[in-house]
Amino acid sequence: MIATEFLLELKSILRDSQIQVEENESHPLGNSGRVTVYPQTEEEIANVLKYADNGGKKVTIVGGGTKRGFGGLTECADILLSLADYKGVVEHTVGDMTLTVKSGTPFQQLQEYLAQYNQTIALDPAWPEYATIGGVIAANDSGPKRFRYGSARDSVIGMRVVYPNGTIIRSGGKVVKNVAGYDMNKLFIGSMGTLGVIAEVTLKLRPLPKYESLILLSFPEGNIEEIRAFAVRLLDSMMEPTSLELLSPSLSERLTGKRTYTLAIGFEDVESSVHYQEDFVKRIQPSKTSMAILPLKEARVFWQQFYTIGPNGRQSGDGQEIEAALKIGVVNLDVLQVIKESHILQEAANVAIEAHGGLGHGLCQVYVKGTGEDVVAVIERFRQFVTPLGGYVIVKHLPFALRQKVDVWGEKPSYFFLLEGIKAKIDPNHTLNHRRFVGGI
Repeated sequence: MIATEFLLELKSILRDSQIQVEENESHPLGNSGRVTVYPQTEEEIANVLKYADNGGKKVTIVGGGTKRGFGGLTECADILLSLADYKGVVEHTVGDMTLTVKSGTPFQQLQEYLAQYNQTIALDPAWPEYATIGGVIAANDSGPKRFRYGSARDSVIGMRVVYPNGTIIRSGGKVVKNVAGYDMNKLFIGSMGTLGVIAEVTLKLRPLPKYESLILLSFPEGNIEEIRAFAVRLLDSMMEPTSLELLSPSLSERLTGKRTYTLAIGFEDVESSVHYQEDFVKRIQPSKTSMAILPLKEARVFWQQFYTIGPNGRQSGDGQEIEAALKIGVVNLDVLQVIKESHILQEAANVAIEAHGGLGHGLCQVYVKGTGEDVVAVIERFRQFVTPLGGYVIVKHLPFALRQKVDVWGEKPSYFFLLEGIKAKIDPNHTLNHRRFVGGI
């Protein structure tokens, strides 16, 4: 069936709605569709999925497009379901500090809206200007502030999800203290859209911090054990940083102008509390290190730049260099070893590598640029390095052609049979985001 026939058939199915349908072109990152549909209501989402499920067609879901290069062995599905026109606040209960929002709403728009009420969502995903709240939840995305506030699983209290057969379900609730039944939310968070289309998300909010600052502590001698000793002392103290992120020398040079290992230590609270914690860090500052304290506005400028350092799936690249993004998980302080290894590879290999990792949560993000062959070699090198540490490597961004050669999710986990069983029960026809998740699910 050619795209034109698709258009006619879809418009016939959706003739009573104003849904936009257009022909689509292939994309170097894959995860595209022969036609793109732009539903504006939950009912339209359900109708598209029901049509696809009954007709044996495959559907790929896209929000802002920032994660187009994340997983997926399907270059072009039958339908690309875009949530770009499905956005907006559904309900905001200011007193209860909860927010229900449509999944296609850009994350930064939400934060700007909530700032009017001195409230915020305690998440810090990459590319917030474009990333949608649905995409952030589906990928369980988070940043350095995960150290203090947790991940998407800690912010979501309810959802509305459209199953592949068009059935609409609700999980969780709209109040923070919700303990009835199974926590179905966690089934969909991080499932990469393979079980259903997230239509609405209900989130618990936090008060907007009165003040924040960022300490940049640089270690010119590059002594990893010295960094470890300092981190342990800070972690064992009564201080409550929002982030304790180690930057590789190459990334530090880009963000601070200093090519040294640098700790980015964030604090958020009332101003007096923030300054008290700054003073504590000054007192335990190791000798031969340098410190810069960025006040509120400068700290926010730093983080704005920080969240755009990785590749963006909305862009197809210039074709000259291959970009890859790796998520590496290890036991907390083993982050030091991963960041050190990234620096060694940066110096030895014919690639550009920038990396950062949280000393409190054990997650590292590594960004690699180079030729395809060199990038693949670096990915394999990192996998060999973290396996003895009991860690894992997930490739979060890679062109489609290279995803055919690299298993972006790594080895199947021991509980893979459970994932298969859930997928078979909810999506027996493999309609949604086919082969996008672990083990080709």
